[in-house]
Amino acid sequence: MCSVLTRVRPIHRAVALSLRLGANTEGSSYAATQSRRLSPGKNSVVDLQRNARFYCSRIAKTEGLLVRQLFEVESSTYTYLLADTNTREAIIIDPVLETIDRDLNLVEELGLKLLLAVNTHCHADHITSSGLMKKRIAGLKSAISKFSGASADILLSEGDKICFGKHYLTVRETPGHTDGCTTLVSSDESMAFTGDALLIRGCGRTDFQQGCAKCLYDSIHDKIFTLPDDCLVYPAHDYLGQTVSTVGEERKYNPRLIKSKDEFVELMNSLNLPKPDKIDISVPANLVCGLHGL
Repeated sequence: MCSVLTRVRPIHRAVALSLRLGANTEGSSYAATQSRRLSPGKNSVVDLQRNARFYCSRIAKTEGLLVRQLFEVESSTYTYLLADTNTREAIIIDPVLETIDRDLNLVEELGLKLLLAVNTHCHADHITSSGLMKKRIAGLKSAISKFSGASADILLSEGDKICFGKHYLTVRETPGHTDGCTTLVSSDESMAFTGDALLIRGCGRTDFQQGCAKCLYDSIHDKIFTLPDDCLVYPAHDYLGQTVSTVGEERKYNPRLIKSKDEFVELMNSLNLPKPDKIDISVPANLVCGLHGL
């Protein structure tokens, strides 16, 4: 059994509904535009929230691997809980402050031992709960890219392995949305947790937090689109109710990424998006594991 983090050399369905229909997230501007256009009004949003499920189960392709996809309403963020069904060792990806009680209750209900809370990057649209989780779970550690500028117990690099039981995720550095973006790939390459680098039919914006359109284009094509066609893509944000995609789908149908690099850069540089609503609160907090001001 490997430790939580192992250093290695670098190597080259269920339907959920987005409850924040007018959301201004870090992700696809197209999704935000469509959300505003399709919004049925404030009362309808309240009705949807009242009747919604706040997490849905996911079925992993890998034997002995438990996966749960969780949803946070305000920022339309997906959190992922992964566990070894035999040892019960678990990790959580991109946990959100507002849903810490829900997440920890689920960990307890499933009888899991949470080892690590990992953020795919320093988020600008919500505050991570990883720091507060560490205060509530003895021995829990936090992790984020060493290029993020944020503090954590473990600073991740290309090729690192995040281990839980017999399973592990491999870190692939995918900068462009921020310098510290990572994609976490399952050991059998059947799943990729892409953060804000690759979204379903979209991608992370590149106009703040060290954003670089050329870098993002290269990251996605070199580090994500080289995975198998049937590799499941689990992003950090909701796109109008789509919870999961595949590498093959995104390579073929993603309207931004079927463009040439020059066309992509021109598009990303012309979006003129407003900054995320909570960026001035979220970024300072997330630089210190979500504990700024708490």
